[in-house]
Amino acid sequence: MAWVGSSACGAAVAAELGRSLVVVYPELGEPFRQVFTSIIEGMEDRLGGAVTSFAVANNANPAQVADDVRKGEAKVLIGLGRGGMRVAAALADELDVMVGCVVSVQESEARSFPIHTLAPDPALLLARLKRLKPATRRVHLVYDPKLNAWLAKLAREAARAEGLELLAQEAADQAEALRAYTQLLASADPARDAVWLPQDPTTVDDNVVLTLVLKEGWNRNIVVLSSHLAHVKRGALFSLYPDNRELGRSLAVSAQRLASNPKSGASGVLPLRQAKAAINIRTAAHLGLDVASVQAGFDLVYPSS
Repeated sequence: MAWVGSSACGAAVAAELGRSLVVVYPELGEPFRQVFTSIIEGMEDRLGGAVTSFAVANNANPAQVADDVRKGEAKVLIGLGRGGMRVAAALADELDVMVGCVVSVQESEARSFPIHTLAPDPALLLARLKRLKPATRRVHLVYDPKLNAWLAKLAREAARAEGLELLAQEAADQAEALRAYTQLLASADPARDAVWLPQDPTTVDDNVVLTLVLKEGWNRNIVVLSSHLAHVKRGALFSLYPDNRELGRSLAVSAQRLASNPKSGASGVLPLRQAKAAINIRTAAHLGLDVASVQAGFDLVYPSS
């Protein structure tokens, strides 16, 4: 276990939270290490001083790490990534804990504490879709209910708010997902339909499924949006991705709330709202969108010039 650092905060309140807050994250190489560093820097921005944080090796025993945390003055623990979540689960009965920076989780894993995922909020995705292509009327979503029933629920609410119809299909495995995509792509109306690829390892295989959806989307001029930044580089129209520093600030706000009102954090899976946006301008041009007008609203543009 490698300690990354701790120091007293400047102001009295921040100093108190600095002593009571511990951040645990996996010990990974770049670029992942920089992601966690930026999140922690965002927390420190919000709190006005350094926080106690340490990296945990992938093979570390969560129970042993929990013992080390108990030796300090921790009252609130933020676990980042899967490694941090394992430690948070080991201490959920003793401390106020929360988790951030995980890609996908089962709802059963969030019964004791809140989990802030990296899945972009459907409200943000669908609002941007409507701005890019106002004629869109229907959005197709294929998802694994064990992983993303919570997301589908939020997506239905977001779709109604945008005047969209969400056509959500459940798929228990990759074969079922592939059949669903094949059928919906064959019948989709390019003028009013869009396909949304969620962060779902069951239904979005980066080889077979992604290749099929991007190829057919391109051939039939169907909008494909994704919750994965990497898919934009491969041809999806747009995606949202984490603003890591802002995510850190948001997690710190939640930690402050827990510190001032213990056990106030509601459990459950939460989407990413601290997001930046990426667009593929080659795909936008192919779909007949005004590239010059839409490009200005994005933080990252592919192909890069």
